[in-house]
Amino acid sequence: MSPSRFRMRSALRLLCCLAALIAVAPSVAATEDPEAIAAQLRDRALAGDGIAYDFVSELTTRFGPRPAGSSAEHAAADWAAARLRALGFDGVEIQRFPLVGWIRGEESVEIVGAHPQRLAAAALGGSPATPEDGIEGEVVPFDSLEALRAAPPGALAGRIALVNQRMPRIAGAYGALVPGRLFAPGEAADRGAVGLLLRSIGTGRARFAHVGSTRYRDGRVPLPSFALAGADADQVERLLALGKTVRVRLHSQAGHVDTHSQNVVAELRGREAPDEVIVLAAHLDSWDAGTGAIDDGAGVAIVVAAAELIARLPQRPRRSLRVVLYGAEEVAQPHTPETGGAAYLERHAAEVGNHVLAMESDFGAGAVQALSLPGGVAESEFGRALYRVLTPMAVVPSREPPGRGGVDIAPLVEAGVPAFVLRQDGSRYFDFHHTADDTLDKIDRAELDQNVAAWAALAWLAAETGTDFRALSAAEVDQ
Repeated sequence: MSPSRFRMRSALRLLCCLAALIAVAPSVAATEDPEAIAAQLRDRALAGDGIAYDFVSELTTRFGPRPAGSSAEHAAADWAAARLRALGFDGVEIQRFPLVGWIRGEESVEIVGAHPQRLAAAALGGSPATPEDGIEGEVVPFDSLEALRAAPPGALAGRIALVNQRMPRIAGAYGALVPGRLFAPGEAADRGAVGLLLRSIGTGRARFAHVGSTRYRDGRVPLPSFALAGADADQVERLLALGKTVRVRLHSQAGHVDTHSQNVVAELRGREAPDEVIVLAAHLDSWDAGTGAIDDGAGVAIVVAAAELIARLPQRPRRSLRVVLYGAEEVAQPHTPETGGAAYLERHAAEVGNHVLAMESDFGAGAVQALSLPGGVAESEFGRALYRVLTPMAVVPSREPPGRGGVDIAPLVEAGVPAFVLRQDGSRYFDFHHTADDTLDKIDRAELDQNVAAWAALAWLAAETGTDFRALSAAEVDQ
C-alpha cells in the first residue's frame, strides 16, 4: 500500500472513531438548522450507521454480474425495488424499456503457428460472432487510434489490427483512450481488416482483459473485436520486435437477443415542494467478467444509503429526493433510446423543468476528495454551507467543472438540469474497472461510509434549501 493511501485510510478511520464518540441519539435530533442536520447525517454515516456495505454485498453476492438485459439484471431490479419499499421510500416503480441485449458466449484468442500461445482476451461489448472455425490473420500493430486512421484503404486486407496504446496512471487518461475502443473497429474494417485487438484500457498489472462497449455502425459492430490483457499485448509486441510474423486466431460465439432493461425509481417526497426533484443516480447493470462491485454496485449502495439516512429523519426534506437506479448504462450508444438515461428522459419529459439538480455515483468506492459545483452555486450561501459541512472530511473545492455529471444523467444535464459532482479518489479504479477483478473485496468500508456521509449531507442541504440552482448555473454561463 502506498504511503498516501495508508494516510487516507488512517484519516478515514480516525474520522469514524471521532464521529462514534459524538452523542448521537437513535434518530437525528429535530432542529431548524439544515446545516446542523447535514453535519449530524455526515457523522452518523462516518460512524458506520448505514446500510451501504450490506447493500452492495447482497447485490453482488445474490446476482453476480448483471449484463444489461440479462435475467440477473432483471432480478436485481426486482430485489432493489423490494428493498427500497421496505426502507420506506415512496412510489417505488420499475420502468422497463426495450433493449437488444448482447450475449458473450464462448470465445478465445490464440497465436497460431509453430509455438501456439493462448492469449488473455475478451470480446468487446456488441462485437459480432466469428465463423464457427474462427478467423485467422496476420497481426499489424498500431500505437494509437490516430496511427490506425493514417493507414491507407486496403492496408489491412485479410489482417488483424492491434491498437497497442498504454494507459498512464494519470487523471483523464481513460477518457482520452476510450475513443480507441469506440472507433477502432470501424476504422480497421474500413481498411480491410477481418478483426481487431485492442490493448485493454486500464492501469492494472493483473492479466485480465478490460472489456467495454464499442461503437455500432448501422446498428452493428463492423467486425469481431477483442480487448487484450496488457501482458499479452506486450508479448505480441515482443514477438513482432524479433522480426516474426504473428498470426492470431479469433473465435467468438457472441450474439444478440431481444430483451428489456429497466430503471428503478423511488422517492422521498418533499414536504413543501414535492414537485421540485433532485435525482440521485447510479446504475444497476454491470459487465459480465466480475460482479460489478465497484462499477457500479458501490454507487448504487452509496445513493440508496444516503437517501435512507435522510428517510430516518423526523421529517422529509423540503424538496423531493428521487433515487434512480438506471439500467443499460454499460451498453450506451449515442442517440438511441436503449439506455436508462434516454428512457428516463423520455418518460419524464413533462417534468424535466422541475428537476432542480442531478448527481451520479459511478466511480467506485474511493474516498470523496473534491466537490465540483457550477460557479454561481459555489459562491452562494448554499455552497458555503455545504463546504463547511464537507471540509472536516478533507473534501475540497474542485477546479474542474461538473460537466455532464455521468453517463446516466447526461441526458438530463443536456436538457438543462444542473449537475453537482463529488469527485473520488480514482487512483486504483482502473486497475479493476471492467475486469474479472471487479469484486466486493476491492471496496473499503471506511471509504464507502465516507462517500455516504458526503452524499447524505449534500442531498439533504440541496433538498432543504430554496436555492435556485438553475438560475445560479445559468448566471455563471452569462458572465
